[in-house]
Amino acid sequence: MRFSKRIEQLPPYLFVGISRIIAEKRARGEEVISFGIGDPDLPTPPHVVERLIRASHDPVNHRYPETDGLPELRRAIAHWYQHRFGVRLDPDKEVVPLIGAKEGIGHVALCFLDPGDTALVPDPGYPVYSVGTMFAGGQSYWLPLKEENGWLPDLEAIPEDVARQAKVLWINYPNNPTAAVAPREFFERVVRFAREYDVAVLHDACYSEVFYDGYRPMSFLEVDGAREVGIEFHSLSKSYNMTGWRIGMAVGNAQMINALFRVKSNLDSGIPQAIQEMAIEALTGPQDSVEERNAIYQRRRDKLVAALRALGLHVTPPKASFYLWVKVPEGFTSGEFATRLLEERNIVVVPGRGYGPSGEGYVRFSLTLSDSQLDKGLERLSSWKVPSAPVRR
Repeated sequence: MRFSKRIEQLPPYLFVGISRIIAEKRARGEEVISFGIGDPDLPTPPHVVERLIRASHDPVNHRYPETDGLPELRRAIAHWYQHRFGVRLDPDKEVVPLIGAKEGIGHVALCFLDPGDTALVPDPGYPVYSVGTMFAGGQSYWLPLKEENGWLPDLEAIPEDVARQAKVLWINYPNNPTAAVAPREFFERVVRFAREYDVAVLHDACYSEVFYDGYRPMSFLEVDGAREVGIEFHSLSKSYNMTGWRIGMAVGNAQMINALFRVKSNLDSGIPQAIQEMAIEALTGPQDSVEERNAIYQRRRDKLVAALRALGLHVTPPKASFYLWVKVPEGFTSGEFATRLLEERNIVVVPGRGYGPSGEGYVRFSLTLSDSQLDKGLERLSSWKVPSAPVRR
């Protein structure tokens, strides 16, 4: 049996290995506290679930859905964007629902990249940007994100020949894994860069609704000219605690949205309509749950930041997302530090190296664990003496 070269090149998905370790330890009766995967522990708002229950009894929703989604859902997405960001969208041409943002992020490379084409990909970054590029036969040119640059890519440092060859530019703010946010000036630079080099901008904005301390992330599409050069991916997973229901959207440039729709229409049959109705309720119904949820995350953030600083670790409290990006002690790799935490305290964190070479030297903590689990984790950390760096021979 012979498999494709792309399967041979495909690395194991980062969280598969982490989940396996957790399962093995728990099977041995060990209690593991996971600050690993960013999967909201808080439930979907009750009124949203009730809409799903009602919709599931309607026989109309028992049949194949359409790839472009219910017109009512596209209108709800457009209405939400206008209310939240002041961005007006044509629901019939500038909106396409997704089976979770990950699906769209993975498929969109097929719209732009032929074998040998180049995508500009942030490092560290969400692994699906580069994996989607590889599936399309393209190659990733890594854009290092550095703390001294506020975790923003230095577009001027991209070699002229690479910029000319590039077909797409991935950006992601609020950022995963660094939790960085981007100012308007950065998005304006991105638009200028995209115009100069004829590059399609793909902005992953899935964490825009998780924010703290009065800060509210903006949409890339708020910037003049953004819709001429790019689209934005969004998700109800983080916004409304709906990771298990798999629904998101891409919005923006009509030609790019149409290309993504054409790919999707050949590969999937759309989102179950009862879940689409659920999404309509989330987007158009009461929004109190967002503020209440963010208050919980902010309280968790503050407790975890204090505990990590008490250990002498360097961490900046994030303005958005539910991640802490923590510098490991001198002399450790991110993997070594994560392994020591797991071995000595049964605490799971994600090594930064898993998000790309520039993620080395950091680990990611997620705030998506229950308050009781968080408190147990903090107790384990409080009694932990940060170990000395391993001796290298």
